[in-house]
Amino acid sequence: MSVKVEKTENKNELKLEFTIEAKVFQDGMNTVYKKNAKYFNVPGFRKGKVPMNMVEKFYGSEIFYEDTFNEIVPEIYENALKDEKIEAVSRPEIDISQMEKGKDLIFTAVVQTKPEVKLGKYKGISLEKNTYEVTDETIEHELEHMADRNSRMVTVTDRAAKLEDTVVIDFCGSVDGKEFEGGKAENHELKLGSNTFIPGFEDQVVGMKTDEEKDINVKFPDEYFSKDLAGKDAVFKVKVHEIKEKELPKIDDEFAKDVSEFDTLKELKADIKAKQEEQNAQRSKNELQEVAVKAVADLTEIDIPSGMIETEIDNMIQDMDNRLAYQGIHLEQYLKMVGKSMEDYRKENEEPAKESVKMRLVLEAVSKDAKIEVTDKEMEEKIKELATAYGRKEEELMKNEELKKNIEASIKSEKSIDYIIDNAKVTESSPKAEKESKPKAEKKETKKTTAKKTAKKEEEAK
Repeated sequence: MSVKVEKTENKNELKLEFTIEAKVFQDGMNTVYKKNAKYFNVPGFRKGKVPMNMVEKFYGSEIFYEDTFNEIVPEIYENALKDEKIEAVSRPEIDISQMEKGKDLIFTAVVQTKPEVKLGKYKGISLEKNTYEVTDETIEHELEHMADRNSRMVTVTDRAAKLEDTVVIDFCGSVDGKEFEGGKAENHELKLGSNTFIPGFEDQVVGMKTDEEKDINVKFPDEYFSKDLAGKDAVFKVKVHEIKEKELPKIDDEFAKDVSEFDTLKELKADIKAKQEEQNAQRSKNELQEVAVKAVADLTEIDIPSGMIETEIDNMIQDMDNRLAYQGIHLEQYLKMVGKSMEDYRKENEEPAKESVKMRLVLEAVSKDAKIEVTDKEMEEKIKELATAYGRKEEELMKNEELKKNIEASIKSEKSIDYIIDNAKVTESSPKAEKESKPKAEKKETKKTTAKKTAKKEEEAK
């Protein structure tokens, strides 16, 4: 076998011309025949017992060509990349010039390669670190969130429905006097103001009383996901069975006992403050890391091959599809609901993908220039962490060379970011107060049970 490598007129692109001996191609055909012998059916022979020469005579020898190519070429191609020390970043574009029994297999593979990174300044850059303070207001907001999560719904009978109420309704929709699929339900719970129904529907339920019936006139949006209904006027017959409002608990010592492991509201507030301070510190760190990498990336020149961007978009699409799967839908369904095509989605992710690839290449360049290494201890600790998270044996993960390679790259990236920050001129901004805080506690949860749930969610996310 011989491989001829030459540059194309495009930057970061190579053409590999392969010549594979006729014997190797014939051996591949023999292998393919043996794998598929049971499927051939030729008159006069038992199925699975047809000699190879008879199969070729009956079907034509070309029947084996494509499978033979796929049988022998992938390994030959990968070995050639290793031998020639080529870092391919795209799928090869294959062009077969000769593929025939008794002759050498000749084809070319055009592939994009890892680009040159002209690293700019990454030592001594100026960075500003955002800092955030915990105020009484942010603590009160968190308490309000906790009270909201521990509220209960109570039925009201002495007034009409208003925004933020939850109503139990029957509804039946029709267009031009005809009912349509999906437009009918009984005892459906609807929170008024949630905007989960067609625009204008919930506003017209406001003011209705228990047991009241009413015709509600609405118009489907022009870009509604169902083309049969888009832009059309509709009438919904609605009956209200029940009106519910949210009743919030009083925030006091009893509340603290009910939603946490603490006996007093003062202790609960102290715990909320400590958690918010920890979260703020982590947020400041994360933001500084992003700013640091972006600052170096802005000073770095890279001509990123389209193949790397497309591969990153593929990864982003797969990640989005996996996350949507936890909600019981697939990306295709989601795109249909929001009125986008896959082409639209790929295009809007093009810049984020390009940015992500650039960041990764920059950190690789910093790692190489700064001679950053990963110790055996760091690898062992990371593998132990993964083994614990996924319930796997450390020895099993240690045998996975591809996994170890990815772990090493991840650790190097983290250490490269730290290196940039450690060698930067960092100034802190004036503390910023958060107006909103994220929910942090659930009813009757202790720190221990919360930790268990967090670990479970992280495992599911992975």
